Amino acid sequence: MRSHRCGEVSEALLGQEVGLCGWVHRRRDHGGVIFVDLRDREGLVQVVFDPDYQESFKLAETVRSEYVIRVVGKVRSRPEGTENPNLKSGKVEVLAGSLEILNRSETPPFPIESDIEVNEEMRLRYRYIDLRRPVMQQRIRMRRDITRFLRNFLDHHGFYEIETPFLTKATPEGARDYLVPSRTHPHSFFALPQSPQLYKQLLMISGMDRYYQVVRCFRDEDLRADRQPEFTQLDIETSFMNEDQIMSLMEAMIRDLFRETLNEALPDPFPRMTYAEAMRRFASDKPDLRIPLELVDIADLMAGVEFKVFAGPAADPEGRVVALKVPGGGDISRKDIDDLTRFVGIYGAKGLAYVKVNDLGAGLEGLQSPILKFMPEATIRGILERTEAQTGDLIFFGADKARIVNESMGALRVKLGQDRGLIEGGWRPLWVTDFPMFEWDEKSSRWVALHHPFTAPNCSEEELKQNPGQALSRAYDMVLNGTEIGGGSVRIHRTEMQQTVFGLLGIGDEEAQQKFGFLLNALRYGCPPHGGLAFGMDRLVMLMSGASSIREVMAFPKTQSAWCPLIDAPAQVNDAQLHELGIRLRKSPAAEGGSAPSM
Repeated sequence: MRSHRCGEVSEALLGQEVGLCGWVHRRRDHGGVIFVDLRDREGLVQVVFDPDYQESFKLAETVRSEYVIRVVGKVRSRPEGTENPNLKSGKVEVLAGSLEILNRSETPPFPIESDIEVNEEMRLRYRYIDLRRPVMQQRIRMRRDITRFLRNFLDHHGFYEIETPFLTKATPEGARDYLVPSRTHPHSFFALPQSPQLYKQLLMISGMDRYYQVVRCFRDEDLRADRQPEFTQLDIETSFMNEDQIMSLMEAMIRDLFRETLNEALPDPFPRMTYAEAMRRFASDKPDLRIPLELVDIADLMAGVEFKVFAGPAADPEGRVVALKVPGGGDISRKDIDDLTRFVGIYGAKGLAYVKVNDLGAGLEGLQSPILKFMPEATIRGILERTEAQTGDLIFFGADKARIVNESMGALRVKLGQDRGLIEGGWRPLWVTDFPMFEWDEKSSRWVALHHPFTAPNCSEEELKQNPGQALSRAYDMVLNGTEIGGGSVRIHRTEMQQTVFGLLGIGDEEAQQKFGFLLNALRYGCPPHGGLAFGMDRLVMLMSGASSIREVMAFPKTQSAWCPLIDAPAQVNDAQLHELGIRLRKSPAAEGGSAPSM
């Protein structure tokens, strides 16, 4: 039906006849001459309908936006002064000789040719129309390009692309699994995978050596801008490589990707930072290095003050007291400080103390703060020296349990960077390493794995048993501009170490055999040292395309409540289907009176 796509029409085709198919992006009637911007996935081309071609001109008068048409005509240069440098086809146009309307369209629920903001639910309900917008087509095309490049890179480096099952077994943290009832095995359930983790380890045990997969994963959890119930990972595993070798290969892949796709040069090598340093300086294990604000520990300066808000956390082994200097922040109003106080309260902070440095040379008289009266002069001077404060600066303080301080002050650092225009341009990749092996869960009074229970510790089995709280893991995360785009680790490859880790996590021998017996058995049959990494493809494309959320780079995403307005899913199923699966729905307490059972 067509000889070329719209965006492919260029000066190379001058004088040639072309056949084009696409959607009417815009129609303009200029005093007897009709112009139609014809659109397909490759771009736009201007089509001219002249009254000399009476039949096609008369038909062109009836076309409207989003009509699907076919045009045959000759390529000619645009008149001087009418070129459009924003289009690939901007120096030429097509003089239509014939026109065929392939299908008409009703008026779309929102305009495609403008930048008017449209309610997201409306966009997702009519996603097939939303995807026609050039910006969406550019993002999907970039996703295609990124995926293709990564596949080619891994193929070139000897990786096999191998598919792993979608119908698998629930994890110990099963509340986050999507469960699938089995008709052929009554009262039993499959689970959709949160990750192919165990399968790819089994592939290493099987001798596949280097594996990758662009794989769909599923997680039933609370959603944010960069989360979806189903998402895509580039999953990678390799044998006989240590963490330094894996990290070097993966950063080379990302460096090449940015050079080829965006013509951007990333640093070689990527900087590395330990988890402890990242938390100390930025209160985050995925710091945005474009923001030139850092936390400064001042617990030692506050240990002797009478003000318990500071003295208490300073004396608490699990507490933390920090200062965050905002250069030039003296212009922040009291109202804005109150707003920031409410903001950190979201993260559990009980308040937000501050000191304004109005005139450093005037000593204490040049400072402004309601907390100055509670602190000795030596403490105040120590804070000013340690933060390197200058006239016009503002210093915020955080004091509480370390977790609350890190979450609240880390979020405050990012918010101030955004609100005050402090974010520097460019790309700032980073490896974060040496994560703790475990963290203590106060609710369940037990250790939990910071990454997952198959991550290898950076110590011996005996050292791990003696001091699990101090053990570090052989894990590594790749962070880009404050977003974790990939995470991985060297895995445990010996049965004894895996059993030890299970034991420390409160997984007894019987439970371990029930849930992970296949892995424990496999480790006994010559498991090689191995490790890997998984990249969040949606996040990576989001960053590279400049989109605001991963929903903007997925063809058919869910809303933040995990609902699909397009097909109205999830949805109830009929009683016959439930009966065949051996499932009966229990009525919710609110439904006790004859109303429909809850899902």
